[in-house]
Amino acid sequence: MENILELRNINKIYGTEIKNQVLYDVNLKINEGSFNSIIGQSGSGKSTLLNIIGTLDKPTSGDVIISGKNVKDMKLDQLAEYRNSMIGFVFQFHYLLPEFTAMENVLIPYRIGNNKVSNEIRRRADDLMNLVGLEKVKNNLATKMSGGQQQRVAIARALINQPKMILADEPTGNLDSDSTEVIYELLRKINQELKTTFIIITHDRRIAEKADRIIEIKDGKINLDINK
Repeated sequence: MENILELRNINKIYGTEIKNQVLYDVNLKINEGSFNSIIGQSGSGKSTLLNIIGTLDKPTSGDVIISGKNVKDMKLDQLAEYRNSMIGFVFQFHYLLPEFTAMENVLIPYRIGNNKVSNEIRRRADDLMNLVGLEKVKNNLATKMSGGQQQRVAIARALINQPKMILADEPTGNLDSDSTEVIYELLRKINQELKTTFIIITHDRRIAEKADRIIEIKDGKINLDINK
C-alpha cells in the first residue's frame, strides 16, 4: 500500500527570543486509504502536528510529503490550491456560515477555486448529502439544524473537492455520546466506501480504539504507534 503522507524529521519551535519547542524529530508514514487516530494530552503537540500535516502551519525543519510531493518549498498560493484539492478538514466547531443553507455550505470549498458550480458538482453535492443522511434538510439554514446535523454538513463540505485525505480535529468534541457514535460510524463508512484516508485527533480513547492505527503523541514525540 502506498503512502499518502510522509513526515521526515519534523521539528516545530515557536518564538525567537524565548523558544518553545513543540515537536521533536517526528517521523511518520500514513498509508493511503487508512483510518488513523492521534491521541495525546493537551499540550502534547498533536494539534500542531495536524496543522503541519494540513499545511496550515510550517515546520521549523523537516519535510512534509503529501501524495509524493514535498510541500516545503511551495509558494503560498500554490500551497493553498494544493491544500484545497488534496485535503479536507473537519473541526470540533463546524464553522458553517449561518446565513447559508446546508447545501450552500457544502459547496463553499468548490466555489473558492471555481466561479461557476456545474451540474456535475451539484449532483456530487446531492450525493454527499445523501451519504451523510441529510437529503431531506439540505435546503435548511445551518441555524435550523441540530449539532449532529451541522457536523454532518461539515463532513460533506470536507468531501466536496474529493480530497484524498481528511483531517479531523476532535470532530465530536461538542456532541453527546449518541451523536458521537453516529459521526464516527459515518466517518468509517466514508473511509470504506470512498477509500478516503482519515487522520483523527481525539481525546476519547473509546473512539481512538475504533481506528486501524493509534498514534500517541507525548511531549512532542511519537510515544506509541499501534497497528491493529
